[in-house]
Amino acid sequence: MTELSEYRKAGQQLTEALRLYTDPVAIKYIKNIDEIPPEARRPSARGQKWSLCQAFTYSRRWRMHVAMTSEDNFCVPATAAHRWEHVPMEDLIESQVRQGWHKDREAEERRFQFFRDYVGKENYEKMTQFKGFISSPLAETIVAPDSVLLYGDGVQITHIVQALSYEFKHPVMSSFEGFGESCQKGTLLPFLTGKPQVVIPGMGDRAFSGTTEQEIAIGIPGSLIFYTVENLFKAGGRLNMGQPVRTVLPNNITERITPGFAFMSDKIKEYKDRQS
Repeated sequence: MTELSEYRKAGQQLTEALRLYTDPVAIKYIKNIDEIPPEARRPSARGQKWSLCQAFTYSRRWRMHVAMTSEDNFCVPATAAHRWEHVPMEDLIESQVRQGWHKDREAEERRFQFFRDYVGKENYEKMTQFKGFISSPLAETIVAPDSVLLYGDGVQITHIVQALSYEFKHPVMSSFEGFGESCQKGTLLPFLTGKPQVVIPGMGDRAFSGTTEQEIAIGIPGSLIFYTVENLFKAGGRLNMGQPVRTVLPNNITERITPGFAFMSDKIKEYKDRQS
């Protein structure tokens, strides 16, 4: 069994090596509220409700340990989509039709069918076992993560993708829709499928959780976090772009590099020859 100290060390290594702006977030799914550690804060205990993506922000920016269940989450579609409460699918679809994010009911039906097909029948049924999650900064985590959600800029996320793809055992394949990106794609899908997912933060992330315009993210199965650290910066060997980025300046470029350049170069030579 992996010790928490090993996860914390990996979180520290990732933060320092990639020069991350915020902490990677450890996510642990729970089946019962009795699993909530005493260090974890519950919004409902303060008479509040947060969204799931707000919990990630509190963990990665403020280093809070947060527990989220249906009682703590005001984003009720996320509660229903995670299956923390029993809601008929037709009601969940209707709630999204009323949101107007997609063209019509048929589009929403295709959306949810796509999700069910992607996670598989067994994993989709598995979701009903869980009642919430614990969100914790990885470098100080109080839980062994099922998933790790890491925010950064394009270069930082590229380094993670390259590490996961170094042996091409864990290539990153993602689809995008601009909704539920962090809470479903960034944490739930890596947990259920064991596959990493790139996240382009969407409506909730931008509107509720203060995710900046420059940030994207990646969700990694907790079991792959050590693999990621081990293979960081190995892609390309000495040619790896590093962090901060070492920009490669191409040499031996000539005026023939593009058709337009070649045309203008020929014209300049033509005019020079006429004058000589």
